[in-house]
Amino acid sequence: MSTGAATPHRSAPHRYPVRVQWEDTDAAGIVYYANYLRFIERARSDLLLQHGIDQRGIMASDDGVAFAVRSCSTEYLQPARLHEELTVTTGLVELRGASVTLAQDVWRGDDLLVRAEVRLACIDKSGRARRVPPAVAAILATLSPNLSR
Repeated sequence: MSTGAATPHRSAPHRYPVRVQWEDTDAAGIVYYANYLRFIERARSDLLLQHGIDQRGIMASDDGVAFAVRSCSTEYLQPARLHEELTVTTGLVELRGASVTLAQDVWRGDDLLVRAEVRLACIDKSGRARRVPPAVAAILATLSPNLSR
């Protein structure tokens, strides 16, 4: 990880609860694979909001940046079903000047259901790469790697 500053104190991966709703499932009551991407997106947004960073605010700020998914590698290990309580954990893999790579896992209790690695590009309003704002980088740098629950 490269942040350009001393390594900050590490906290546990961010945790975001999700309850599977009817709209998340297929006819068999199993979560449709693409909906896991919605779950992990919500977890990333919640991570920033829990630390006082509103994504609309950073786009409107002097920094004027947003995060766009550059790549997402997803491994589906077990299915989730209607009404189950899940937890999405998010941990830092790598923080670079204009990109962030996060490990995001979806759990049902102690069972790992989905493992994803998401690379985000930090871009300006015209879509050009820009450095991750220092306040956002500082928050992300505190996340422990998402190696286990």
